[in-house]
Amino acid sequence: MAKLDKRDEIVRAALELIAEHGFHGAPMAMIAERASVGAGTIYRYFENKDVMITELFREIEERNYPILKAGYAPDQPLRERFFHLCTALMHYFIENPLDFRFIEQFFNSPYGVAHRRDKLLGTKEGCDVFKELFEDGLSRQVMKDLPLVILFDLAFGPILAVARDHILSFIVLDDVLIARTVEACWDAIKR
Repeated sequence: MAKLDKRDEIVRAALELIAEHGFHGAPMAMIAERASVGAGTIYRYFENKDVMITELFREIEERNYPILKAGYAPDQPLRERFFHLCTALMHYFIENPLDFRFIEQFFNSPYGVAHRRDKLLGTKEGCDVFKELFEDGLSRQVMKDLPLVILFDLAFGPILAVARDHILSFIVLDDVLIARTVEACWDAIKR
């Protein structure tokens, strides 16, 4: 197994175990065992578990962002931009269930709270296409006059719940149902 392959195996094992057991239920020794590497091998790639978790999130964000931006036209009306981004996000989630489950864990942990706070308050750069869209919608008075965090919750809370229900096989999403879900989210935030 080459050096890069070992790292990939560690990342895959971490994503699987975190999805199954959460951050606290996936100790480094268990990740090493699942990846078929020695426990010390993980520390060649990640200084500690906190670094590994934040690095995994960054990597997921880096994989996701180009997919969101593919075909995105910033000169389109707000509604079309919202539809493009949310549809791409839902497709990414349902096609990458381990990434989705990791992101859920991340944002429901102190790691995610700090990350979200930094993003919403503007102290963290990168992957801000949604924040820019919402700020544009507020400034043009196309979106409801609500705090940014509430607009995010109204838009993404349902998207996350529906993606989770698809991954758990409670529903089966197709393009029509995705479009109707995104439309309902748009209705929740538009003026």
